Amino acid sequence: MQKKRFWLKAGMVAALAVFSLSAILYAAAEVPDVIRMDDKAYKKHKKGIVEFHHKKHAEDYAKQYPDFYKNGCGECHHDKDGKPLKNLKPGDHVQKCIECHKIPGERPKGKKAPKLSKKERLKYHAEALHYNCKGCHKAFDKKNKTKKAPTTCSKCHPKKKK
Repeated sequence: MQKKRFWLKAGMVAALAVFSLSAILYAAAEVPDVIRMDDKAYKKHKKGIVEFHHKKHAEDYAKQYPDFYKNGCGECHHDKDGKPLKNLKPGDHVQKCIECHKIPGERPKGKKAPKLSKKERLKYHAEALHYNCKGCHKAFDKKNKTKKAPTTCSKCHPKKKK
């Protein structure tokens, strides 16, 4: 009887430890509601810092427009081939965009700038973000016959404070 009681207590302690550790890890991996897009890779920002409202996109808009958010988190988060990561759930670790789109800033522009393929342009961090966000916003506006999703610089980048 003593042995049974010991194993019962040991099992309860182990279960409590696992539950506590899970809660701590989940809380540590939780995504903030608003993410400031001010990556340390940039020495200086030319435009105001975009504040991305993660909760609004991941929860509110997803509920409001379920057919548009059919890939869930994969609407924004993708693999190395640009395919949606469909099995993500809140609290899962995701890489920062700069880990794959390693060149800070936008691609070179102007008459003397080299002509780059889409794959080459996406090596630039800002190009990848703009492609992902603006592409989704344009598709959303077209599908819903609206202009709610911003597609211009000034609608996402606030004016810089002097």
